[in-house]
Amino acid sequence: MKTFLIYSFCKVNLSLRVIKKLRTGLHKIQSIVTFVNLFDIIKIKEINSEQDQIKFHGKFKHNINLKNNTISKTLDLLRKNNYLKKKKFKIYIKKNIPHSAGLGGGSMNSAALIKFFLSTYKFNINQEKLYKIANKIGSDVSLGFKIRNTFLIGGKKYLKRFKGKLKLHVILVNPGIKCLSKDIYSRNKQFSNSYQKKINSNFQKLFSLNNIRLDRNDLEHVVFKLYPKIKTLNTFIKVQENCIFSRLTGSGSTCVGYFKNYKSAQKAKKNIIKKFPNYWCEGAKTI
Repeated sequence: MKTFLIYSFCKVNLSLRVIKKLRTGLHKIQSIVTFVNLFDIIKIKEINSEQDQIKFHGKFKHNINLKNNTISKTLDLLRKNNYLKKKKFKIYIKKNIPHSAGLGGGSMNSAALIKFFLSTYKFNINQEKLYKIANKIGSDVSLGFKIRNTFLIGGKKYLKRFKGKLKLHVILVNPGIKCLSKDIYSRNKQFSNSYQKKINSNFQKLFSLNNIRLDRNDLEHVVFKLYPKIKTLNTFIKVQENCIFSRLTGSGSTCVGYFKNYKSAQKAKKNIIKKFPNYWCEGAKTI
């Protein structure tokens, strides 16, 4: 049987506002999200076997639960909802994206897999049910259905998409600190107003580079207080020549520097590697 290659792109939160804490203990957020051309590679093949074969390799293969991960959860939930039937798969994932890093690595793996199954096996599934399954795997999974777009998310829905392209060069730096979203959110005491006024007046202006630059990630103060090394890293990226802004993505621990041109981004990358030789550092661009 044929082996298929799937590319699972990572997401970055250009901004993140925590609007309020819900009675459920979860938080209502609004976030401007985009994708960059850094990806995990998934090899998948249908096999004649009683069990799936799931293996991780690559730089970030360690500390992934082999029995309970986004890939196994995706397969389990699809089967519980009467999809895939008795089909079994050999799935190898090359992890180029660090996990628990604010880049949605595991969630995007799940989204890429679901999209592959939808296209290959032509599931008869409506969007509501698809998103319900995705949300059971992880809150970020449904973001991966919309790659190659920049959009504002909030609550359970996508609000609207940006019509243009940001065309930014980015430097992603991760200090190897594992930030657990649940822990970071539980410590958050900072809340912001929603984007509703801007949504109602001039939505596309919300995605202007200057507006994003002046925005924020409300979780930064929690992460920076818990892990001063991440604050030091973000400050160093921010002062690099021609850096438009630098910001924590998601609940961390990856900091992302945004640049208008490749040359400036590469110069910054060299400086960052020299200053923090033990940190993971990669250049990419928005897609």
